[in-house]
Amino acid sequence: MSATEKLYDAYINNKPLKRGVIGITDLEKAYEVQDEVLNLKIENGEELSGYKISLTSKETQDIFKSDQPLYGAMTNRTILESISLSDFNIPLLEMELIFIVDEIVFPEDNEEDILRKCRVAPGAEVPDGRYEDWFPNIDLYEVVSDGAVNGAVIFGEPRKFEYKDLDDIKGTLSFNGEVIKEGRSTEVLGHPAKAVKWLAKALSERSRTLNAGLFVSAGTFNIPVELKAGNYTVEYENIGKVEFEVTE
Repeated sequence: MSATEKLYDAYINNKPLKRGVIGITDLEKAYEVQDEVLNLKIENGEELSGYKISLTSKETQDIFKSDQPLYGAMTNRTILESISLSDFNIPLLEMELIFIVDEIVFPEDNEEDILRKCRVAPGAEVPDGRYEDWFPNIDLYEVVSDGAVNGAVIFGEPRKFEYKDLDDIKGTLSFNGEVIKEGRSTEVLGHPAKAVKWLAKALSERSRTLNAGLFVSAGTFNIPVELKAGNYTVEYENIGKVEFEVTE
């Protein structure tokens, strides 16, 4: 099977691949495989619903030996309100703000334009790779080929905000009522709107557009933590909070 077929089969059947088997060693080829896997999902009834942005801090870039962020396409299947661990391989959890695009975002738009064109919701992102023992052991090309190891997003009510509302704010992650992680929006390329601007440019370089109706999971406030069964709350200064349950 091709790399595309292997990844799609692993996705559909939730049977992780051994690390190294897809054999991709080039970033553009990795994005091509990501696109091909997305096309198979669409052919089988899913819809492109948004994107996640990864490696938006130096710390996360260093883990995967990258000097830039990367993105992954996500479908309607990934938008959840609660999570069952049995539906995933090795899911993790990150605090991420979710931008809801109300008006097409162009590469030349500045951060203020982006916030005028988008609403923002408190959210969480669940990275999950289609490989055995994937984090932090797979390489950059395996990450990109696998849609930036996207698993799911959960988010609350989106609202309009200004640039200053998202500038250097704290996010707090609680598990069963106890704070387990804190992070700041400065980890997301300095400001989450800067990450969305990066995405619009990266998509345009591949003849794609950040269209109205899509969401953007803008980048993590924290190094990912293991996702366990229980109750989670993610709360952001100025923005609000989202709560969800994880079952076995």
